[in-house]
Amino acid sequence: MAKDDSASGVRVMSRSMVKASVRRPRVVLPVSNLDLLFQDTPASMLCLYRKPSSSSGDFEDVVAGFKAKLPSLLDHFYPPAGRIVADPRSGLPEIHCDNQGLEVIVGEVGEALGSLHYGDLAASLARIGIPVQYSADAILTLQLVSFACGGFAVAWAGSHMALDGSAICTIANAWSDLAAGCSGTISAAPPNYDRSVFRPRAPPAYNSSIGELYALLDSKHLVNALTAGASFVGRTYYVEERDLVMLRAQAGGPRTSRVEAVSAYLWKVFASVVGSSDETCRMAWWVNGRRHLTTTAPAEAMRDYIGNVTSYAVAEASVEGVKRRPLQGIASMMRESIKSTATDEHFQQVVDWVEDHKGKDKQGTAAKYVEAAAIGLGSPLLGVTSFASFPFNTDFGFGQAAYAMPAWADSGRLCFGIVIITTSPGGSSLFFSMSIWPSLAAALDSDEQHIFKPLTAEYLGLAKNSRL
Repeated sequence: MAKDDSASGVRVMSRSMVKASVRRPRVVLPVSNLDLLFQDTPASMLCLYRKPSSSSGDFEDVVAGFKAKLPSLLDHFYPPAGRIVADPRSGLPEIHCDNQGLEVIVGEVGEALGSLHYGDLAASLARIGIPVQYSADAILTLQLVSFACGGFAVAWAGSHMALDGSAICTIANAWSDLAAGCSGTISAAPPNYDRSVFRPRAPPAYNSSIGELYALLDSKHLVNALTAGASFVGRTYYVEERDLVMLRAQAGGPRTSRVEAVSAYLWKVFASVVGSSDETCRMAWWVNGRRHLTTTAPAEAMRDYIGNVTSYAVAEASVEGVKRRPLQGIASMMRESIKSTATDEHFQQVVDWVEDHKGKDKQGTAAKYVEAAAIGLGSPLLGVTSFASFPFNTDFGFGQAAYAMPAWADSGRLCFGIVIITTSPGGSSLFFSMSIWPSLAAALDSDEQHIFKPLTAEYLGLAKNSRL
């Protein structure tokens, strides 16, 4: 019987389990110390698709195609069919690769994609991006949702402790490869799940600055849920290619990436909003270590690594200084902060610090830590995480997606602004999903240069009269 989940707007039509077609011996994978920093955090990717052409089939064909070929995907990526289980002695989580199956949720929304208010996350995408009531111990869950217009959504969601953003994109790319071919095989190299590449030193060694980056996730030291929830609004924007070109030129030219340039611009707008309410403000960037590590883990091990290789960099500056400095100076300051984090020694010290601090908390479960800057104390913080550098093919056999973005998840009692960046499926513009203060949203909306434009169904080609 279909079930209506009013909170999400998704009416669940069916649930089923898909297992790998090849039987493997049961394997228990330990999690790395870097993985432990992302307990109870979802990792996801939401893709929206226009109505398939008559030659491609309809939504039933989409569902049938996924169910038919998912076993081959799980043959290649076997942990996603397993579960996360706590070790009874240590309390630490581990990955049980026993082919329990990947859950496929099929649902429907009684609205057309073109009728959604894309600029307002809470009113649109946040309702459909995270699968309905998916199991907390699942490593990966897939949700397929049809819309009244014939378009559909594909949401990959699972545990960040097992999969970071790069890993989610790797799995989706392999699915695109599998869906496009007729051989039932994946051309990508076998994934690497060997967590031993992030072994702690004996004895662990780290600077005091590493300990300052993380804090125990203790409810006594978090803001209350109502304060956190009422402090932010969800917004989705796009920045066009011509504006990105202009910002790059102002921020240092070819040596400055699009993400660096737009982050520098955001910092200036952010500082103007903070104004006289605080002397300083902070920006943070989550850093993917795969491209930077050379001795902690061999490059070939990192290329196909499925797990977490993520740390974060924080920079604090005076509000007046940020407002006065040109974009080039801000981009340089940001680049130096990230550069100091994207090193073998930094990641090794994080691994060593976690080794000294992991274990059971007072309740007997694994102790959980969070980025200290994200708690909401100190000067205002705006965090940026970018998927723009990840190769990501969204063509699952029905054309490229109109929209692809990590699905928004409530940050609970953490109290900081966050910006998620992806490249539009066409590759010419950038999409931004934000949970930010209303004052910052107002500043972006009223900016004279009109760099950040609210995302619309018309821009995505999802409106009824859009030219595709």
